[in-house]
Amino acid sequence: MKGRMRMKVRSIALFGAIALVVAACTQTPTTTVPPATTVPQGTTATTAPPGTTGTTAPPGVGAGEGALSIIAWAGYIEDGTTDPAYDWVTAYESATGCEVSVKTAGTSDEMVALMTEGAGQYDLVTASGDASLRLIKGGTVQPVDISLIPSYAKVDERLQEAAWHFVDGNHYGTPYQWGANVLMYNTDVFSEAPTSWSVIFEEQTLPDGKSNKGRIEAYDGAIAMADAALYLAAKDPALGITDPYALNQAQFDAVVALLRDQRQLAFRYWHDVFAQMEDFKNEGVVAASSWPFQVNLLVAEGQPIASTVPAEGATGWADTTMMHAAAPHPNCAYLWMEHSLNPVVQGDLAAWFGSVPAVLEACGASGLLTDTGCATNGLDSFDQIRFWKTPQADCFGAGGECKSYSNWVSTYTAILGS
Repeated sequence: MKGRMRMKVRSIALFGAIALVVAACTQTPTTTVPPATTVPQGTTATTAPPGTTGTTAPPGVGAGEGALSIIAWAGYIEDGTTDPAYDWVTAYESATGCEVSVKTAGTSDEMVALMTEGAGQYDLVTASGDASLRLIKGGTVQPVDISLIPSYAKVDERLQEAAWHFVDGNHYGTPYQWGANVLMYNTDVFSEAPTSWSVIFEEQTLPDGKSNKGRIEAYDGAIAMADAALYLAAKDPALGITDPYALNQAQFDAVVALLRDQRQLAFRYWHDVFAQMEDFKNEGVVAASSWPFQVNLLVAEGQPIASTVPAEGATGWADTTMMHAAAPHPNCAYLWMEHSLNPVVQGDLAAWFGSVPAVLEACGASGLLTDTGCATNGLDSFDQIRFWKTPQADCFGAGGECKSYSNWVSTYTAILGS
């Protein structure tokens, strides 16, 4: 199984403070991941399937069906292949008899497409906020019964009924991790961290005396238009942008004009994290919107790389584990959702990602993360992040007419293709 699951990770650290995370990735674990699920004291266990270690399911969940298929961001489901210190799959498989397979996706649009077309094929998806409501409204995912997930009570209260997964009184999954997007830069070019996202949006002379043209990159998902909107909200307050995901026609036109200018500067629009790393090492790229996993790996390789969140702020993501409406292995899916909320699993994942756990107990439960790691990764910055969400024509009920996500996708595709 481990050979089949060979993957790397999407990782996000906050405000450029990645040194602790990089160090954590080299530590020897001081804790052991406990069995995947345990029955609360006083309940009756369901018999485990043959070949497992005998660990039992939460009450109401039957024996695992023997398999579990997850669509996930690369590296979200680690089995120790990439780094032996990071493994939250093996214990689950041993305890439940559910063999995990993972389909990685590079964008939220890809996740939505895979789930929409994958009835009877996929069980779970780790969906960001710009995908989750589309999956809910499309009937692609099903409500989950949190009474079958005892550890749900441990979830950060800020996430328990978050708008991107709690709809009309129904829970459509379990929170997984959250964090912010960052600006990655080459420290040989920038002796000090860039203070503005302008470095990737507007042509300018960089500190090394050369233009940024052909030396910057941006994300190739349409949701990246929100990064431009966030930048313009600070640069041109007269536009009146208060929500980077709710843009009227004039605001949208301004964003499009900025992105067309960026198109003339960009070396590449990326979603492959390793391609972006190679571009920084070998192709002369010196600044880009990024995920700090790339930063962490490049720093570990001795590359002159760092990251920051500029003065305009940052967009970010809060991911939810959601179950397909036609999940072929629902018992294994419920068992995984319970397992994924284990504090040690949550903490190890956050240390690996440079993200913030959905279970606050994880900060102290994982020797790879610790309370210091939680603070470094942005635990107290929740209210400052503009989390991804799917743009809606009704401006999220605020009044007026906004550009829908379909407008974002068609326009961004045209910009990239120009």
